[in-house]
Amino acid sequence: MNPPKSVLFVCLGNICRSPSAESVMRKLSQNQGLGITFDSAGTANYHTNEKPDTRAIKVGKSLGYDLSTLRARQVSKEDFYRFDVILAMDENNLTNLQKLQPTDGTARLELFDPTGQAVADPYYGDESDFVAMFAHIEQVVNARLDAWQ
Repeated sequence: MNPPKSVLFVCLGNICRSPSAESVMRKLSQNQGLGITFDSAGTANYHTNEKPDTRAIKVGKSLGYDLSTLRARQVSKEDFYRFDVILAMDENNLTNLQKLQPTDGTARLELFDPTGQAVADPYYGDESDFVAMFAHIEQVVNARLDAWQ
């Protein structure tokens, strides 16, 4: 399967799961020389222009991923034309994206994890929940990259 040219990762607030997935996918795809554009956004407008959660930044840094330059934003209508694929971190995000997608939008909407498993939202948890989130994200990213080879 050919890799997409552009991918948007989406969660609720764009400060935990989707920026973490963006960071992991960006680094691991660059290591493989893939020229894919990545971004992330949230379906809700809770944290616009904020940095990712400090726990995501800390755990990500410990794993070699830099989230410090990312800023939260809300999904826009243009995203449905700009990106080849929009990956939702759970079913609720996917449902919200399906409601937002213009009828002539060209992006393909999918769950981030093709097995259907939601990426657990660590926001109300502790640092161990962020470690578990990154482990799940890395597993899915590696599987997607293998499929794109």
